[in-house]
Amino acid sequence: MKSVLTIVLLILSNTFMTLAWYGHLKFAEWKWFNKLGLIAIVLISWGIAFFEYCFQVPANKIGFKGNGGPFSLIQLKVIQEVITLVVFVVFTLVVFKKETFRVNHLIGFVFLILAVYFIFKK
Repeated sequence: MKSVLTIVLLILSNTFMTLAWYGHLKFAEWKWFNKLGLIAIVLISWGIAFFEYCFQVPANKIGFKGNGGPFSLIQLKVIQEVITLVVFVVFTLVVFKKETFRVNHLIGFVFLILAVYFIFKK
């Protein structure tokens, strides 16, 4: 159960982080947002990123073996990176419809999935 909860929290965390890092590129299409200066955009992104931490920290605390969770620190990091890329691809394809997902992207992701396999291999 802790492994599922950790992964769900990591997905939520990465959704907020992706929105904080890349959302402002889409928000620029809104007239009022486009008038904001860089400092205001950074502050808005930090506000969104706060929620990323609200999910990331508990995910790591619950998931880490040292706290009774199922994952080593390295496993947690690799899981988080794969989730980051999956969330990013979905976000990009849904929000930025002009972006394309090419074969070389798919090949790169396959290698990342292989990395997960080798990290978890005993």
